[in-house]
Amino acid sequence: MSRFRLVVSESLHSMRANLSTTIAATMTVLIGMFLLGLFIALGTWVISWSNHVKSELDVKIDFCDAGFDRCKHDATPKEINAVRIYLANQQLAGKVKAYRFVSKSEALRIMRKTNPQFVNSITSNPLPARYEVTPAHAEDVKLIASQIRASRFSGVDEVQDGKKTSKRILQVARAIEIVFLIAVIVLLASSILLIANTIRLSIFSRRREIEVMKLVGATNWFVRGPFMLEGLFCGIGGALAAVILLLLGKEFALRAILQHVDSSSTVKALDFSLNALILLGVGLVVGALGSGMTMRRFLRV
Repeated sequence: MSRFRLVVSESLHSMRANLSTTIAATMTVLIGMFLLGLFIALGTWVISWSNHVKSELDVKIDFCDAGFDRCKHDATPKEINAVRIYLANQQLAGKVKAYRFVSKSEALRIMRKTNPQFVNSITSNPLPARYEVTPAHAEDVKLIASQIRASRFSGVDEVQDGKKTSKRILQVARAIEIVFLIAVIVLLASSILLIANTIRLSIFSRRREIEVMKLVGATNWFVRGPFMLEGLFCGIGGALAAVILLLLGKEFALRAILQHVDSSSTVKALDFSLNALILLGVGLVVGALGSGMTMRRFLRV
């Protein structure tokens, strides 16, 4: 216990004696962790948004209606039930997440709510009955639609999968996930390098002190201890400051931004408390690693 107190006191003394490099290291951690926290919040929100958009992709199976020129008769209950049985089997196989039958009257009621300008002046119902199919995975929209077309169900007029829209959404979602992953890796690597270089300057300015400690018999861990504690203090101090700045931004700037952004309630960023814990943990690890790794060359006396 006395040895630990000695290491802590040496670390605090060293930080006071080299205040400028201590501040520089802490500010480096602050900037790195602030950018990391900001990008985690923004990146997870964008990924959540892309997942929400993907969840809205579906396949629409329109049934024949005698009012259409291409249809000779209305789809019979037997023909509609055959499609229902097929979808139920696909749901059991894990390809279909859910499906819902929309009658002609319900389709007209929905259209009146969403696009009243298109239906207010009509005297008859031009909308077909349909099944709306939600795939288990958004990437399977095209596959499910093609399988239904290949089955050639009697009574089915058209199968819509929004080919161009779904393809574009999936491409954008995939690009967002890749960019987020690469950016986090690059930001972490650059933060570690910046912190390591800053602490290396602090250690270099005290290389004579380290050499003397080694010559009088100090072990490597006894020499490394104060510097690693210094890195931990700088890491936790910078991470705490970054969390405070992010909290202020969340309380003031984010509220003003969200007033102008229309998004679903299911679209959310990573919880702030979890984001803060990640930043504190990363700050501690980066500070300790940065100081510990830079000590190697100075311990060879």
